[in-house]
Amino acid sequence: MGFSKPDTPVIGIVGGSGVYDIDGLTNKRWQKVASPFGDPSDELLFGDLDGQPMVFLPRHGRGHKIPPTEINFRANIDALKRVGVTDVISVSAVGSLREHLRPGMFVVVDQFIDRTFARVKSFFGTGLVAHVSMAHPVCGRLGDHIAAAAQDAGIDAVRGGTYMVMEGPQFSSLAESELYRSWNCDVIGMTNMPEAKLAREAELCYATVAMVTDYDCWHPNHDDVTVDAIVKVLLANADKARGLVKKLAPRLQSDQQAAQCGCRHALEHALITPPDARDPELLGRLDAVAGRLLHSR
Repeated sequence: MGFSKPDTPVIGIVGGSGVYDIDGLTNKRWQKVASPFGDPSDELLFGDLDGQPMVFLPRHGRGHKIPPTEINFRANIDALKRVGVTDVISVSAVGSLREHLRPGMFVVVDQFIDRTFARVKSFFGTGLVAHVSMAHPVCGRLGDHIAAAAQDAGIDAVRGGTYMVMEGPQFSSLAESELYRSWNCDVIGMTNMPEAKLAREAELCYATVAMVTDYDCWHPNHDDVTVDAIVKVLLANADKARGLVKKLAPRLQSDQQAAQCGCRHALEHALITPPDARDPELLGRLDAVAGRLLHSR
């Protein structure tokens, strides 16, 4: 189903369909991947970029058919882990809450505030309880590589920032936008939670490339957010994102420190339910997400 060399880094890209049309991507194939958590957003696109294995997943499905609240985040992350992905790059459109973060810029996020309320946020539950740390919700190693790759690609990118995740699908009210600015949030979007939490539970390195499309609705000198305006910037950003991925692939391929990254051992001290009290059915669903620990005890 996935890649045959378990020690090979495999990059997973989650985002819009325009990111997948990368020059030089070979051995391309779309493949359906089953998950015990339901159907992922779409089939997965497998390919190789200069020898680096890659997997692409359209977060909203091809044709952008799934709204943020209805994305099956658990199935998406489980499917990526199931096929051998080690490093997940979230490519996400966001609104800016800061004057200096202009449309067309990229932000390599390092923090989140999760204000979603209608989504399942954990692989674990009754029968097996786990508590992973989200103090530093993205992989710093991966973020550093992304920032360096953005510089190599000539992309105007900022390293560090707080991503405010709202439920949606409606955009913010002016009062909400001003509230989030008072919380020192930098960008706002609808998709990276619980995605980042689930990636941490699955022991995947995860980082976000937030692509600014607009100024939300707080900026007095810019029009309120419209889909037409966002799509125009999205098309330009997709071209930049492809350039970023091309520069990022060789950096991750040559990273000798990846195997020791703490993200890949996030569950080490997170499972609190003793083995004799664990639900066998839930254990079966966690074979990919937590198999490293569950199979060794």
